[in-house]
Amino acid sequence: MRILTVCGSLQARSGNRELLRLAGTVGPPGVEVVPFEGLRDLPLFDPDSEDGEAPEPVQAWRRALAGADAVLISSPEYGHSLPGALKNGIDWVIGSGELNLKVVAITAAVPHPSRGRLGLDALAQTLRAVDAFIVWNEPTVRGPGSDERVVTIVKALVEATHARASSRGGE
Repeated sequence: MRILTVCGSLQARSGNRELLRLAGTVGPPGVEVVPFEGLRDLPLFDPDSEDGEAPEPVQAWRRALAGADAVLISSPEYGHSLPGALKNGIDWVIGSGELNLKVVAITAAVPHPSRGRLGLDALAQTLRAVDAFIVWNEPTVRGPGSDERVVTIVKALVEATHARASSRGGE
C-alpha cells in the first residue's frame, strides 16, 4: 500500500512538513509513505491548457496521485482557508480525476486544538469537489502526544483503504 503525503505549506521548516516526515516513519509493514514535493512547481491552473498535454509538473502530480492508494495532507490555515498552492494543485486534478474517490486524511500541525479548523473545513470542501473519501479531518497539536496522533491518522488511512478495497472486491 502506498500513502502519498502532501504538505500545503511551501515553507521548508514547516510544522506540517515535519508532521508528514513523522508519518513516513510510523507506517506499518507493507505501507510505503511517499512525499510529494512538487506543489511549488505547478503552474497556475488554466482551463485552456487542458486542451493539450499538461505541463510536466502537472503530469508528475497526477502520476503521484494515481499511484497512491491514499493521501495524507497536512496544511496550514491561510486567511481562514487553504493555501493557494494546495488549492491550485487540487484544481489541476478536478477534471482528470486522480483524487476522485481517493481515501484522504487531512490535518494541520497547530499550537492549540482550536487552531486550523477553518483551513481544514475549506480543504474538505474543496476535496468534496472530487468526491474524496475523507477519513480524518482534525488538527494535530504539536508537542506531547502528536506522535501518537500521527500513528492514529496513518492507521485510519490504512484501515479505510483496506475496507474500501474489500468492499469493491479487492480492486
